[in-house]
Amino acid sequence: SSILVRTCIGLFLFSMFACVGVKGQKDFISTNIEHAAIQYSLQMDALEKNDKILIPRTVNAKGDMVYARRGWDWTLGFFPGSLWYLYNLTGNEYWKQKAEKCTEYLYKEQYNTSHHDIGFIIGCSFLNGLRLGGKEEYTSVVVQAAKSLSTRFRPNADIIQSWNADKGRPLKMGWKCPVIIDNLMNLELLFEATRLSGDSTYYNIAVSHADKTLKNHFREDGSSYHVVDYNPETGEVLKRCTAQGYSDDSAWARGQAWAIYGYTMCYRYTHRPAYLNQAKKIYEFIFTNSNLPEDLIPYWDFDALNIPKELRDVSAAAITASALYELSVFSNNKEYKETADKIMKTPGILLSGSNRIIENYTLIFLQHASAREPGPMWQATLKDSGSI
Repeated sequence: SSILVRTCIGLFLFSMFACVGVKGQKDFISTNIEHAAIQYSLQMDALEKNDKILIPRTVNAKGDMVYARRGWDWTLGFFPGSLWYLYNLTGNEYWKQKAEKCTEYLYKEQYNTSHHDIGFIIGCSFLNGLRLGGKEEYTSVVVQAAKSLSTRFRPNADIIQSWNADKGRPLKMGWKCPVIIDNLMNLELLFEATRLSGDSTYYNIAVSHADKTLKNHFREDGSSYHVVDYNPETGEVLKRCTAQGYSDDSAWARGQAWAIYGYTMCYRYTHRPAYLNQAKKIYEFIFTNSNLPEDLIPYWDFDALNIPKELRDVSAAAITASALYELSVFSNNKEYKETADKIMKTPGILLSGSNRIIENYTLIFLQHASAREPGPMWQATLKDSGSI
């Protein structure tokens, strides 16, 4: 079945919250926070009809909810992370109780060493509970998860391996040590683990991965490849290609979003100029691209064959907006925040106002996010998403 992307509400509510102080924005922010609470209340009402804990992942083509499965699903942390942000933004203890329940359901994931997305899973859930809910007892979970993620570090290549190469698509493609641009997002878990534990091992692994990705993942124009395959013993680049983009040489929109967010975040923790400069270079690629629509919501791939008939990807736009709000803090360039504001105010990106009630999508918050398209790895077409 088609799988729709869910991106943690923190990216979006952080984006909206960052607009406070701009005339006319405050009502926009409060209105959308209120609506997010309504939508998530509807989610909770539906979930509590079951006798077990369920983590919403997406809405399928029929409008039915699809739930994430523990053990492999990279989106597991997004729903509890959303609840923590709602608690932080509303102060309502109801959301804290629900966030605790959904977060602690994922307790065993701290020991998961089977993929790199433990950063997404534990970062959005336990780390947000620690940051926003004052749950100091979550500290040990965050540190253990970082330890688990660190098992995927390949010291001879100075990189964290994304996917296992002994099964599925990586095996079919003959990849040895595939690393995807998305992996930058997991580095925050490592940076935080060093801050919490005092053990610099995690920080050093994160910096090593960020440096190697900076060296090998980017083209001269600032765009990123999706996958770089390494020889894990020597660090040699074996292939640059894609798994979710239109082609090996194309610029998958969400990949560019992960990249600008990732290097902005890395700069936050390290203050290394190279990371800040890379984030700025990615910005220039995205927002001077001739295939970017005027409303700044990209097509799912900047080089997709049938532009302007291709699907748009709001998830890429919203992730980018969140990155730009933070990037604006590190730069005197007002353009970053202005661009982010324009994205967030684009009609249709949020289910607000007259757009709020859409048939078969009554539990959603966003429109038009794209998880995957026909390409080398995926043979499924994604229409319209709505979950965060």
